[in-house]
Amino acid sequence: MLESLITSQTRIKLLLKFFLNSSTSSYLRGLADEFNESSNAIRVELNRFEQAGLLTSSFDGNKKMFTANTKHPLFRDIHNILMKHVGVDRVVNDLISKLGHVSRAWLTGEMAAGRDSRIIDIILVGENIDRNYLGRLTSSAEKMTGRKIRTLSITPEEEPEYLKSEKNALLLWEGNEREL
Repeated sequence: MLESLITSQTRIKLLLKFFLNSSTSSYLRGLADEFNESSNAIRVELNRFEQAGLLTSSFDGNKKMFTANTKHPLFRDIHNILMKHVGVDRVVNDLISKLGHVSRAWLTGEMAAGRDSRIIDIILVGENIDRNYLGRLTSSAEKMTGRKIRTLSITPEEEPEYLKSEKNALLLWEGNEREL
């Protein structure tokens, strides 16, 4: 029973790691350290996901690196479910649709790295974003998601500078087309 519980938690962590941000890659020992789990439990789940075609692997020296298979027919569905699970879809819908001057929204921080977090970090790129209104919308979105939300609003000119330090930044929304 305990092994089943550990495996289920490990499975969820792996899904978040690889399917929240598809550019994430990792290897067995790195995941075992990150999740504080046995390498055997991680290996079992990685093998299951790889055999199902959900993950692909390649070698970087002697490390077997895993990434999400974005060509798998269920990739987009799993990604969307995870975005809903962590509440990012609600945040994007609430913040962006009501602010009106946003050109792009980026997920950063722990969630962009594929780790479940109580904090959702979002960078909003746009002109003349009303920070007072953004604060009220953020507070409302926090109540809906049960997570703290940190927003940073920047101009399009500032975007490259801010994003170069965010190695896991995930574009959530651009223009009128939603990624979610």
